[in-house]
Amino acid sequence: MADINVSTASARPAGQESDRAGGGPAYDLIELLFFAYRDFIGDADERLAGIGFGRAHHRVLHFVNRHPGMRVAELLDILKITKQSLGRVLRDLVDDGYVIQKTGPSDRRQRLLSLTPKGETLARDLAFLQTRRFARALHECGPGARDAARRFLTAMIDPAARDEVERLMARADRGAD
Repeated sequence: MADINVSTASARPAGQESDRAGGGPAYDLIELLFFAYRDFIGDADERLAGIGFGRAHHRVLHFVNRHPGMRVAELLDILKITKQSLGRVLRDLVDDGYVIQKTGPSDRRQRLLSLTPKGETLARDLAFLQTRRFARALHECGPGARDAARRFLTAMIDPAARDEVERLMARADRGAD
């Protein structure tokens, strides 16, 4: 009988590496990220479901809250969704009194987005739900966890987009002062 050699290691495309013994996929990290995201977004999902909204509404509320007067084109670029998808979500948010759309002062084709006081309250409530989950997790991880988490999450962003994301966040932080 001939010997049959079977390799249990899966072939990886060139340039894909693993930090796992045996070189396989990092299933533990992949699954932990799935579950962490499920629970992180779940608190907000539950609150939003009560008013007939979903995750897309949450993302719009978040970014418009952080960047009042944001152009629709900027939001499309951040969210990486179609104009039609954003249009449906914005229609819901405008019709229900959470978002205001105005035309641009110099270009009437521009649509600038801001939250109403009702929208600001909802965005802040959702942010506090998620902040509470972060605070618990960071407390459990101990000193230095926030900086380590920030470095890790930044490293998860495509390198070509990191500077743009940092500028976007810094612009929002300056506006909050």
